Amino acid sequence: MAKKSWGDMTPTQKKIVVVTGIAEVALTAWCVKDLRQRPAELVRGPKLLWGPALSVQPLGPIAYLVWGRKR
Repeated sequence: MAKKSWGDMTPTQKKIVVVTGIAEVALTAWCVKDLRQRPAELVRGPKLLWGPALSVQPLGPIAYLVWGRKR
């Protein structure tokens, strides 16, 4: 499957890309805020490693929410 340029996309496809991008940025920002405010004893693993891991999209923020936070 060949890559589509922005101009080749339908309006619906463009909306999906924009909404997905906004959701990804919002999730990452929320995870970064949570990581910064959460005490180290409530985070599984070193906080210094979770920070860069959050930049791996979309797996980093999801992994942090599932495995990084202690309940």
